[in-house]
Amino acid sequence: MRTAIDKAFANNMTRENVDRAIARGTGELEGVSYDEVRYEGYGPGGAAVLVECTTDNHKRTVSEVRHAFSKHGGNLGTDGSVAYLFERVGIIQLPAGSDEEAVMEVAAGAGAEDVETQDDGRVEVVTPADGFHAVRDALKAAGFEAEQAELVQRPTTEVGLDTDDSEKILRLLDALEELDDTQEVFTNADIADQALEEAAG
Repeated sequence: MRTAIDKAFANNMTRENVDRAIARGTGELEGVSYDEVRYEGYGPGGAAVLVECTTDNHKRTVSEVRHAFSKHGGNLGTDGSVAYLFERVGIIQLPAGSDEEAVMEVAAGAGAEDVETQDDGRVEVVTPADGFHAVRDALKAAGFEAEQAELVQRPTTEVGLDTDDSEKILRLLDALEELDDTQEVFTNADIADQALEEAAG
């Protein structure tokens, strides 16, 4: 929950809206009970897709998720059908120009798995899921402010897609992310550069 609250504030959500979301999630709003659910399926080209949702109506949510999959060339699977292709890890992104050696010293001492400088100069720290907060707090205490810090489902293997399938799965991911109950969407698709450029443009 701590990570979700930090992410909400980072996206300029007001304290009132955060408090209301917490009340919904913890069942404090009378007559409303929310559950966290995860749906698994395959997109175009056989890429795996995980959809994490929070819902007060399972039938509505699964219907919307199934519709998004079928409309965009995918199939909703059963529990466990693709989850084994992902691992839950913490990802902490530090600004370009951060001292990789200094970051590595602090992060490794706090239990991080890996530290790597990206092509754009940012330094990425990968942590075990249960060590995420300890590493983030250690970096902050050492003066490193994260640009982004979150728990994600990281694919253990990727599926390369051609441009056509890449465009299709981008539409599927967008449709899933737009659903009201969706919290996060993850895929192991290795999307073609041309499709990414067209989506960005």
